[in-house]
Amino acid sequence: MAEPPRTWVNGREVDVPNTIPTIRDALPQERRADFDQAVDTAGVHEIHAVMRHWMLEAIPDPEADAIEDRLLREEAERRGAA
Repeated sequence: MAEPPRTWVNGREVDVPNTIPTIRDALPQERRADFDQAVDTAGVHEIHAVMRHWMLEAIPDPEADAIEDRLLREEAERRGAA
């Protein structure tokens, strides 16, 4: 089996889970049922996108999460001011 893809998180290289079992194991327990549902209902033309989405969600990245949270707050503030 080939080596898993890798990415950088907080200055260190980490493996990206890229199989159904490794993605499920990497997810928090509360997200696993959603993952199973997404995989079970994906059609042949959708499964690649579904797997990519969950691969990325399975990699904890606090810095990226903080940026996303900030952007969502700023967008909510802009919408509230409109």
